[in-house]
Order: sequence, then structure tokens, then C-alpha cells
Amino acid sequence: MKYYILFGPPGAGKGTQASAMVEKYNLHHISTGELLRKEIAAGSELGLKAKSLIDAGALVPDEVVEGMIESEFRTVKGVDGFLLDGFPRTTAQAEALDRILEKCNESVTSVVSIMIPDEMIKERIRHRASIEGRADDAREETINNRIKTYHDKTEPLVTFYSAQGKYREIDGTGTIEQVRQAIFDMMDKL
Repeated sequence: MKYYILFGPPGAGKGTQASAMVEKYNLHHISTGELLRKEIAAGSELGLKAKSLIDAGALVPDEVVEGMIESEFRTVKGVDGFLLDGFPRTTAQAEALDRILEKCNESVTSVVSIMIPDEMIKERIRHRASIEGRADDAREETINNRIKTYHDKTEPLVTFYSAQGKYREIDGTGTIEQVRQAIFDMMDKL
């Protein structure tokens, strides 16, 4: 079983690239954002709590996200692997993911990191908010907080996975097709 992590700042194009990666490599896409939005839409207790945090640009508690992901690993069948999108976002989450996978004698296969500069992050998030009607993407303060949170909490994962030899970076500033081809070229070598 393969376990890929799709990594990069908000607006880097992870969601855009994930569907092609899932199709080409028979992966199950686990987007923590989608899992949480599903809970929010259902109006569940978890969803209401998550909504208030997401609207403020904050992260949802680790144990909630870890439980959802471990459940997906156990219940999804008929795939060659998993593509995690939006998790892990902190070193503590990465360590928790390693523990979850160790229970079934598995480990992270590779991190596919799509990188773009901060100004492009802002442009893409604003564009996404206008097209998808995502209120969590509309406010400037929220966008700036998400970028700061990414740099402060998520960027240390570059060091974490580089030390394991699992970090691979893709330039996300090209066209969708150019970025996709770079991802496929890299994944075909793993």
C-alpha cells in the first residue's frame, strides 16, 4: 500500500492536482478539508466546532483529524494507496501519522510538495473564494492568518520529511498541466 502526502500552502493547487493523481495511481483521496466540510454541512457537533475554528483561520484539534484519517485507512478497500491532502500540517501530526501507519507495518511513501510564493497564495485563495463561494477564503485577515499558520506550523514538515528522504518538491507556478506532468514524472520514479 502506498501512502502519499500532498503538501503545499493554501491555494497551491493541491485539490486541482489530487483528482488526476487519484485516477492515475488508483489512490483514495483523503482531504481533511472535505471531511470537515461534510461534517459542517451535516451540522454535527464536530462540524459546528470545526466551522468556528476554520472561519477564524485556525486548525481543528489533532485528535479529531487523526481519528477521521485512521478510520479511512481501515474502511476503504480496493485501492493501491492513499493520498492525504491537508494532513499532516504539524510535526506532531506527522509523528501521529507515523504511529498510525506503524500499527499496520506501513509508512509514508513520499511527500509531494507543490510550492508557490505568498503573493500567488493570496491571489489563488481570493480567486477560489469567488468561484467556489467559500466564506473561509474570503476575508483578508483570514487569508493572512492561514499563510502565517502555514509558515509557522507546517513548513517545519519540510525538514521532518527531508530527514527521512521522503520530501519531493514541485514548482507550482506553472500551468495546471505543467505541474501535473512534474508530479507524474516524480511519482513514476517512486
